Amino acid sequence: MSYDLEDFAERLREARNAKHLSQRELSKLAGVPQAHISRIESKQVDLRLSSLIAIANALDLEVTLVPRQALPAVQSIARQAAKKMTALRNQVLRAPSQQESTTPAKPAYSLDEEDDQ
Repeated sequence: MSYDLEDFAERLREARNAKHLSQRELSKLAGVPQAHISRIESKQVDLRLSSLIAIANALDLEVTLVPRQALPAVQSIARQAAKKMTALRNQVLRAPSQQESTTPAKPAYSLDEEDDQ
């Protein structure tokens, strides 16, 4: 029996890129050799369930079996969650950082300055 694992490989690569992880960094997190991750992403090797679970866990993803009849509802929920995450990420990126002030803060008093008398 043949299964099309290209979708899994593509989604794993997208998730790795979204987390700004290199294959080497993901390898360390998942305990899967970097060369194996490379072969999975380039669709050169069949993805073993144990590797899928290890990589998914390292990417904060969950591997779950979903009844086919429920799949459209699950996909809809996943799309909504992804949109919310994207909106939150964009909001955080747009928010001015308190550390990035346009004018440098001057202390009210400095021990290095001479007192004016």
